[in-house]
Amino acid sequence: MTYKASIMDEAQMRRSMARIAHEIIEKNNGAEHICLLGIRRRGIPLSKMLAENIEKYEGVSVPVGHIDIGLYRDDLTEIGPQATTSDSYIPCDVKDCTVVLVDDVIYTGRTVRAAIEAVVRAGRPRAIQLAVLIDRGHRELPIRADYVGKNVPTSRDEMVSVMMEDFDGKTGVALYDL
Repeated sequence: MTYKASIMDEAQMRRSMARIAHEIIEKNNGAEHICLLGIRRRGIPLSKMLAENIEKYEGVSVPVGHIDIGLYRDDLTEIGPQATTSDSYIPCDVKDCTVVLVDDVIYTGRTVRAAIEAVVRAGRPRAIQLAVLIDRGHRELPIRADYVGKNVPTSRDEMVSVMMEDFDGKTGVALYDL
């Protein structure tokens, strides 16, 4: 991989997440029946960031959990027997909630499809919405994000890397050539 460009620094990421929090509140007429579920890995700290912003702006503490899509992937036969999953954590009964799935990058849509399947296995929510920091295009499934931090048109020969302090020791988004 060869570094190509910086897409967002930490301040830009925080502003995007603040804007997305406002959009979630506005679209749902408040935050009383919202549940945020981060898609492993980097969706988890992003969902926590959204929850902090929602509480700051709306005064409502929204439940935050996480989804592991390992067993819901459509490429399990290609991965082989080592495919495993850690437990997902859904902090509330989804039938009473609008579930907002949170992920770092949407690309083909296959990860989101798997996450939707995992949520539906837990119950039938009022609605499922999707918040992503980066939409890079190239969808293979008819899935779109409800909330997007930044649209970044890419080629299939590029990779978008979202770095989070928890995992990478720094925060930002970069573009690489493969």
